[in-house]
Amino acid sequence: MLQSRRTRLLPLCASLVILSLPAPSNGASNSTGTLNQSHNSTGHLLEMTPKVSFQLKLHALFHWSSFGFLMPLGIILVRMSSKSRNGGCIRLLFYCHVISQVAAVLLATGGAVLSMMNFENSFSNSHQRVGLALYGVMWLQPTIGFFRPERGVKVRSLWYFFHWFLGIAICATGIVNVYIGLRTYHERTTKSVRLWTGLLTVEVIFLAFFYLMIDRWSYMLNQGRATVEQLRPTDNRRTYPTTLRKELTMVQE
Repeated sequence: MLQSRRTRLLPLCASLVILSLPAPSNGASNSTGTLNQSHNSTGHLLEMTPKVSFQLKLHALFHWSSFGFLMPLGIILVRMSSKSRNGGCIRLLFYCHVISQVAAVLLATGGAVLSMMNFENSFSNSHQRVGLALYGVMWLQPTIGFFRPERGVKVRSLWYFFHWFLGIAICATGIVNVYIGLRTYHERTTKSVRLWTGLLTVEVIFLAFFYLMIDRWSYMLNQGRATVEQLRPTDNRRTYPTTLRKELTMVQE
């Protein structure tokens, strides 16, 4: 009797021990989650959820609009104001320059806050490190712009050079970092970014071409307005350019 009870208790105890062990499925899911987290921190494939996808696109839109469009536009506007001779037009272009640059800084700051709140920031890749440097210098430029000295002051030349050089450097570095960000997005998600890279390249080429044309536009138009010397009322002979007149005089002699 006792022996039969012991025989019945053994399967029961074995069942309790098996049930008390952790479930294999939970352990597998935990290890998978740890592995995915490790991959994200080391720059491997990133699991794309609708929320993460939206945040990445918003981050890219903020920085593209800031470094890829508004900052170059502000540089073009202030360049146009330096070539204008109309006082009202100069003031309008200058205020548009200020508005575009302030909007660019605010958008870039929004992209930075979005990145710090929602993304992994180990600064283990070039995009994050360059972005951190840009965020540190970006706010220096508008501060320098608001404290510009008056014209005629000796420091004005030094201020202008520093403000111009820093603006060009921030804009160029920001555009390069947008390219790096697109490449990093492709590496993390394996999604193609050729379309966006091509659109950014076309936009940058157009803005650079327009910037260079500001200096050459008036000169190009004047090429078709070369003055031709007309016949003098008191002289029946046609006047010639100076070099040609000298050659004709030597031939006549």
